[in-house]
Amino acid sequence: MNIAIINGPNLNLLGTREPDVYGNQTFEQYLEELKTIYPQCQFHYFQSNIEGELIDEIQRIGFTYDGIILNPGGYTHTSVALGDAIAAITTPVVEVHISNIFGREEFRKLSHISAKAKGVISGLGLKGYALAVGYFL
Repeated sequence: MNIAIINGPNLNLLGTREPDVYGNQTFEQYLEELKTIYPQCQFHYFQSNIEGELIDEIQRIGFTYDGIILNPGGYTHTSVALGDAIAAITTPVVEVHISNIFGREEFRKLSHISAKAKGVISGLGLKGYALAVGYFL
């Protein structure tokens, strides 16, 4: 099974960014754990701080992969274009958030992604990515 993980802005700073919210582990370290837990999956990982690059990647893989796990970061709350990109592809998308976006600032409760995704996992830390993989399996 081919699963893509796409992370948006500031997620390249996992491990150092607000460790009380996001933990001390880098995403690359966590990805190695996922590969061990799910050896039957081929993982493709992409991260960008740039909205257009995220859209390009969704369009590039959105017709050939078995699933996409998307953490759009702050673009969750601002990017209609990311939501439109998800609506335009055939690969199912699960939206994942490390923190509980519904328990944070009021503006974070709006997602332009959720209505286009198969589901949303929020607030379970990095474990949310494993849960999304489990959904695709």
